[in-house]
Amino acid sequence: MLDLINLHKTFNPRTVNENVALAGVDLHLNDGDFVTMIGGNGAGKSTTLNAIAGVWPVDEGKIVLDGTDITRLSEHKRAAFLGRVFQDPMTGTAANMQIEENLALAARRGQHRTLRRGITRAEREEYREKLRMLDLGLEDRLTAKVGLLSGGQRQALTLLMATLKKPKLLLLDEHTAALDPRTAEKVLKLSQKIISENHLMTMMVTHNMRDAIDYGNRLIMMYEGRIILDIAGEEKKRLTVEMLLEQFARASGGEFANDRALLS
Repeated sequence: MLDLINLHKTFNPRTVNENVALAGVDLHLNDGDFVTMIGGNGAGKSTTLNAIAGVWPVDEGKIVLDGTDITRLSEHKRAAFLGRVFQDPMTGTAANMQIEENLALAARRGQHRTLRRGITRAEREEYREKLRMLDLGLEDRLTAKVGLLSGGQRQALTLLMATLKKPKLLLLDEHTAALDPRTAEKVLKLSQKIISENHLMTMMVTHNMRDAIDYGNRLIMMYEGRIILDIAGEEKKRLTVEMLLEQFARASGGEFANDRALLS
């Protein structure tokens, strides 16, 4: 369903600030795969997600989604079949618009705009039912401005918006990093529920080693713009943080030096 073939990306080439972000990334995802991605700062995790989303063009390589080469497709055209949740809860929603208006925008993503009535009664009932699943009381606040919501409520709403049209690929870019531990755990469990129920192919970037181990059916570790570990199946189920650190040391030739990941 998703193939990343020899992806390369260098920022500021041939300057003193040259940064090789991707150095030949190869990855195949099957339908329904839930992959967690971990690595130190500058390893290439978010760069890989940005390449898939079309934030900027890759220097070399191909991105094939559902049999279609999307490597040169513009970002706004990819948005019709990709869902994405960012680290900042303020990103991905319109703060000055109502909850139901934000959901309506997500439901109409990729469609041609018409002059028909904005939100129908049937749509409003559908949104209320979807929001009830979040268990945050938002189903009774459809006309509330999104800017009045807490960070956790807003991130949960963003997750719902990103999956409302069942995207071909869901990208979660450290989407719980800005939340307190209790709220982060709730959003993660909600993410897993939505992904499982909708059988969504998902890539989740995280700095938390425990979360990378506990969630998803595959774990990928990146280092210096390359994938150095790809762990799945029974091996992932038996994995511990200590085992992951040992495998990283063997694959990279050095110790994992990222305090944020180690202390999470």
